[in-house]
Amino acid sequence: MKSPLLSTAYLPPVEYFAFLLAEGATIEREERYQKQSYRNRTTIMNGNGVLNLIIPTVHDGRMGIVKAVRIDYSTPWPRAHWRSIESAYNNTPYYLYYKDALKPIFDQKVELLYDFNLQLTQTLLKLMRLKIDIPSTNTFVPYNANDLRLLIHPKNAKKEDYPFRLQTPYYQVFEDKFGFIPNLSIIDLLFNEGPQAVLYLRQLHQQFEKQ
Repeated sequence: MKSPLLSTAYLPPVEYFAFLLAEGATIEREERYQKQSYRNRTTIMNGNGVLNLIIPTVHDGRMGIVKAVRIDYSTPWPRAHWRSIESAYNNTPYYLYYKDALKPIFDQKVELLYDFNLQLTQTLLKLMRLKIDIPSTNTFVPYNANDLRLLIHPKNAKKEDYPFRLQTPYYQVFEDKFGFIPNLSIIDLLFNEGPQAVLYLRQLHQQFEKQ
């Protein structure tokens, strides 16, 4: 697999994390910010079905480059997001094991979206005991036809031909109600599978390498 170049992402989907396992994986911080993408949204599953959580951003002249996008704290979205996460996953097997490492990040007021996302991603890697450094780009890398920064996108994930659609189910607490729902946030996998999440990601990584 060619060294993956990924966008910044808020509690990224499972397939995103599988690509982080690849040697040389890098996160783009010099691209122009794209709305309605995983850059400021995540998808979880609760008792009512799929739920999108979206981080509001400040719309001003500095918004162009993703590393400069500021988070809007004019509404109490961090508390609302954490309550949604807690409601969705407090009955999962491993929520209690991991929540104390994640919740403090939501209690801060990190100014930049890129920094907030990176803190969460680094914490999740530590929780899974994955010793992975995540370098960032220093200059913008032009997009190409098979660009993960564009392919790993909420709209694409809904398509039947999405190349990274999860085929192997893992345990989900609401599976008896909705069936297995693929390509949710990494926290869905972590809270439901705990230490087994790493094995799942490694198997997924091997699958993607063959594509």
